[in-house]
Amino acid sequence: MILKETEIAGLIELHPTLLNDDRGWFMESYNKATFAKLNLHMDFVQDNLSFSKAGVMRGLHFQNKPYEQGKLVKVIAGEVLDVAVDLRPDSTTFGRHYKVVLTAGQQNMFYIPEGFAHGFVALSDAYLFYKCTRNYHHPADSGIRFDDPDFNIDWGVANPIISEKDKNLQSFKAYKSALGLL
Repeated sequence: MILKETEIAGLIELHPTLLNDDRGWFMESYNKATFAKLNLHMDFVQDNLSFSKAGVMRGLHFQNKPYEQGKLVKVIAGEVLDVAVDLRPDSTTFGRHYKVVLTAGQQNMFYIPEGFAHGFVALSDAYLFYKCTRNYHHPADSGIRFDDPDFNIDWGVANPIISEKDKNLQSFKAYKSALGLL
C-alpha cells in the first residue's frame, strides 16, 4: 500500500498493491493491521455502494456534529472526480478543497476524515464504494452547494446532472453564519 498525503491535513490518497498474473489481479482494499502500520486508525461501521450515470454530480455532503463520518472511497467500476472540502473551523485549510480522479483501473482510494464535505461527479458510468466511520444519521444530513463561488471547484463537467436536494443545498456563507463565523 502506497500512501500519498495531500496538502490538506487528514486527506490521504491510497494506492493498494495489486498482485497480477495471467488470470487477473488481487488486492486488499482494507486491512486494519496494514492501515495501523501506516498510522491510519479508523473504525469502519458501515459500507455503502452507489451507482451514478456519466455526468451525475453528488454533493457536497456531510453530517453535522456529533454524527460526522470519515469515508474511505474507491471506484469499483468506471471513473469519478472526487472532491473533499475542509469544514474544520480551526484548520488552516478551512474552506479549501482537494480533488482526485478515482478509477477502477488504478484502484486508487481516497480517505476523507470527519470534518469534511464530500462530493463527486461521475466521469463515466461508475460504481462508488465507501466505508464509513459512523452510521448515517438522517437528521444530521447536510451539505453545501457544489458550485459555491467561495470554493471555485472546477468539476470538469459542463451541465452536470444534479438532484433537486443538491440544487437546494446551503451556501458556504450560510454554513459559516450558522457556526457563528461571520
